[in-house]
Amino acid sequence: MGGVAAAAALLVVAGCGSPPDGGGGGASRAPAPAASSAAPGTVRVAGVLTRDLRSPWGLVELPGGDLLVSSRDERTITRVDASTGRKTPLGEVPGVVPGGEGGLLGLALRDGWVYAYLTSATDNRIVRMRYGGGAGDRLGAPEPVLTGIPKGVIHNGGRIAFGPDGMLYAGTGETGRRELAQDRGSLGGKILRLTPEGRPAPGNPFPGSPVYSYGHRNVQGLAWDPAGRLWASEFGQDTWDELNLIEPGRNYGWPVVEGRAGRAGFTDPVAEWRPAEASPSGIAFARGAVWMAALRGERLWRIPLAGAERSGEPEAFLTGEYGRLRTVLATAGGTRLWLVTSETDTRGTPGPGDDKILRLEVG
Repeated sequence: MGGVAAAAALLVVAGCGSPPDGGGGGASRAPAPAASSAAPGTVRVAGVLTRDLRSPWGLVELPGGDLLVSSRDERTITRVDASTGRKTPLGEVPGVVPGGEGGLLGLALRDGWVYAYLTSATDNRIVRMRYGGGAGDRLGAPEPVLTGIPKGVIHNGGRIAFGPDGMLYAGTGETGRRELAQDRGSLGGKILRLTPEGRPAPGNPFPGSPVYSYGHRNVQGLAWDPAGRLWASEFGQDTWDELNLIEPGRNYGWPVVEGRAGRAGFTDPVAEWRPAEASPSGIAFARGAVWMAALRGERLWRIPLAGAERSGEPEAFLTGEYGRLRTVLATAGGTRLWLVTSETDTRGTPGPGDDKILRLEVG
């Protein structure tokens, strides 16, 4: 386990098309021995919290520290004890129609509600379900929050999170229909900003619209730094994956540009990678850096930041050790990360115990 300079991440490699959502990857995975503590700017695996998850996708932390994890293909939400790893099924979410990259995707929590981004028979949508959070509690019936997000076999986006402003943000995909990303009348290929009830949030850049930013291909990672800046990870096509600093009303380029272009009217990413080394999904902010889970790249990227700029080159950790990585979540204290593997999503090579939630300590 160790870092590699971002020069490797940014190196021009022979161009071949990447499978949708970062396919492939069958590297052998032998867990690295745990160190006594994480050195500054590094990460160590402190243990495996739980095993034998099936197509895990979304992950949220309950107020007491336990976790909720969604299964994309099984349509279920499971509670995981953060101390013992014991799994308690909370039930199947009605109306989920898995297929391709769609199914039961991201999760968020607020005021006794569990929010879920899911693929239905007709669209992608956000619903919410009552959940008391106590032992034996089960999920209530889903209530629609936002419907009509385009769905497809690929590029369904799916990450949702509440921002420091109390608003609900959602990353969506353009479902393979590239033109949707530049169409501000479409919910596809966007980052959306909503009230908890699903209305366009006050102060959005386009009055009466939930669209917060556009020109995205497939956003699956959302995280805020301590200053309240929003960061998002995005799948590229064949050339560049991206980490973007999101500002309201900005156009992030797809499909006109991919990666850094320096063109007027488009916002360049803060960092970029070849898809073979990234194909990023979830991100989290901890210890002055964005931590980014990579699917096809089978590694955890650390991108150090100073305000709105990179303060150093990205570094990669855990390369090939645990396979495809889907979701990374920072705990409230910011010294620990939860990391979800994604080997049972039909594109991985599952090994014994896959999929897992790993407990990481960051320095």
